[in-house]
Parts: sequence; C-alpha cells; structure tokens
Amino acid sequence: MFNSKTARAFDNQSLYLSVVIPVYNEESTIATVVDLVMNLPNLLEVAIVDDGSTDKTPEIIQQLAQKYPKVAVVVSERNAGKTNALKKGFLNTKGDIVVVQDADLEYDPREIPELIQPLVEGKSGAVYGSRFLVRRAARVLYFHHFLANQFLTFLSNLFTNLNMTDIETGYKAFRGEIIRNMVIKSDGFGFEIEVTAKIAKLARVGLPVYEVPISYYGRTYAEGKKIGLKDGLAALWYIFRFNLFCNLKSSFYRLPELIENYCKENPLKSMK
Repeated sequence: MFNSKTARAFDNQSLYLSVVIPVYNEESTIATVVDLVMNLPNLLEVAIVDDGSTDKTPEIIQQLAQKYPKVAVVVSERNAGKTNALKKGFLNTKGDIVVVQDADLEYDPREIPELIQPLVEGKSGAVYGSRFLVRRAARVLYFHHFLANQFLTFLSNLFTNLNMTDIETGYKAFRGEIIRNMVIKSDGFGFEIEVTAKIAKLARVGLPVYEVPISYYGRTYAEGKKIGLKDGLAALWYIFRFNLFCNLKSSFYRLPELIENYCKENPLKSMK
C-alpha cells in the first residue's frame, strides 16, 4: 500500500511541476494559457506539443519559447491527435508531478495548485479534476455530451471498480514516474480511457486515485470544440480493450518502485 514513509518522501517543498500542453489550431488562446501557467509555484517546465497546427499557433508558441526559458516546443508535422501529442509531451518532462493542460481555456490553470494537492501531500499517485463531483463554475452546454460522458464513465467504472465521476476530464495530474513509464497505445482522444484503465490497475495494488472538483468553461463547436461522435465510439472499444486485454505488467515500461515491491510480494494480484 501507499505507506507513510513513501508519503513523507513525496510530501516536501522541493517537488517540481511539469505541465504538458497539447495544441492544435489554438491561436486565440494558447498565449493566455501559457501566461497563466507560468505563474504556477514550483514550475520546472512547460512542454507545448504542436499537433500539426495550420493557423498561427506555431509562430505564437515559438515566440512563447523565446519569452519563457521554461517553455519547450515539440512539433508534429501532421495532425495525429491528442494522445500522440501527449505521448511526446510526457517524454519531454522531468518533474515530480506532471499535469495535462488543454490549450483552449476550458480549464483554468489557476486551479492547478488545488488539483495537485493530493499528490503534493503524498496521498495519491493520480488526480482527476472532476467537472461533476461538486458543481463549481460550469458553462451550460450540450446535454447529449453530458449523457455520453456519464455513460462512458459508468461503463469504465464497471470494469475498473472505481467510483469516478468524470473520466473524460481534460485535467489529469500524475506522479511523473507513473505517466512517463506508462505504455500508451491508443490514438485520437483515446488517452482519457486508456490512462484510466491503467491507473485503475495500479489502484488495485495499492496506489490511491483522487478526484478534485474543478471549474469548466466549455466551448461550442463554433468556438473550436473538436471531439465528436467517432471519438465516443472509439472510447467504447478502448474501455473493453484496455480493461480486458491488457494487464498491469504490459501497461508500464517500468513499474514505480512502490508497485514493484508489492508485485514481488503478491505475484498473482500483479497479473490482473
């Protein structure tokens, strides 16, 4: 389990934060997002991954990299989807805590300190920012999206046995050693489902997962929202794939030391 010694080792003021920002055609918001992120305490680095943008986003993020030494830019020649961008971003981090920050201002970077608090206190290995756990500021938008989100969360919970409220949230934070060692095989928007299934495997062997309420300033399709019906259908397949046909050992290149020790003591459980 997540013992007190491990918690004390992780709970200190020398923890550093890495923020990964996948971006695709967000010329109107990316600079504001980065400006807000740069004010976060204990910030080590910001990895911006341009997923083949065709607007002025590439020029803007290069300017941001010149303005802020902590900003690193990774460029994809073609649009390959959010999951591919995140995979590249995670490989360019070194922080104790890694946070995913969308580039569209649907999520407020000023809430990141509250989001990562369970990680800072050594209570958790992963934290999800829930739009539904406790209602904070939330723009009223598509009812059908809400139903789809609730259905996917419910179905995922059936397989993971976690009582989560919002697996499709864009705000997720992890201990760096966990997310950098995760084997990520999905594409498109599949990351949300895949990472939940694999974090759940860690939860079964003692790593706590937390949810924290967040605000949500959603966009309409006219304003640039990108997720669609085909992404929802793909999510259904990913729920089955990564919960039924993927075990703990195959989900990570190298398990965190805490989990490795547990697996040695409980070899049968480690294969689930």
